[in-house]
Amino acid sequence: MSQTLHKPRTARLSALVAALTLAFVGVLATASPAAAHDALVGTDPATGSTVAELPEQVTLTFSEAVADAEGATVIEVKDAAGTDLADGAPVVQDNTVTQALAGEASGVVTVTWKIVSSDGHPTSNVFSFTVEGAPAPTESAEPTESAAPTESAAPTTEPTATLTPGPPMESGSGDAAPVWPWIVAGVVALALLGAVVYLLVSRTQREKARDAADQRRSNGSAPGSDSPADH
Repeated sequence: MSQTLHKPRTARLSALVAALTLAFVGVLATASPAAAHDALVGTDPATGSTVAELPEQVTLTFSEAVADAEGATVIEVKDAAGTDLADGAPVVQDNTVTQALAGEASGVVTVTWKIVSSDGHPTSNVFSFTVEGAPAPTESAEPTESAAPTESAAPTTEPTATLTPGPPMESGSGDAAPVWPWIVAGVVALALLGAVVYLLVSRTQREKARDAADQRRSNGSAPGSDSPADH
């Protein structure tokens, strides 16, 4: 009878251990894709920085290698007026992307980028930097006489529209999700697994010891057995 009672307990213990193991594997499997996509880790010029003049190029550095297939990487560089400053196609080398620039600009320069991660996942976002002043106007060799000013009926003031950079494009993955919460979850799952196994094993051992003691008492008082007084 004792062996019959232990079999269901052993089966329940095995099923519980298997369930906890599957849950732990599921946590790790969920964490792996979150950290796989490329993330932008640096730019030159730096995001939000101010430079004296428009640089010859902008450089983007990612956490992993970027797919270099034709058309997979797109970099758009525009000034506050919407003028395109990109010169040619971007150059991909391992985890860096370089886009040559041309022209003159002042004010906020917006860089909109789209890449394909090494795992095939598209990622996009936007950053900006500021170019200080507009270039100084050139003086003519000889001054020219200007026409006499004419009186206008009434000065008119027309509001000028200013263009501001639009909101960042939606990113497929944004910044890479932090991995440490998944590590903590894994450690907690392992700790719970160990505690449950320890409690179940201890309980099983106590029940075995109690059953053995009951069996010894039962054998000692069985009918037909000689008592110590008979000897």
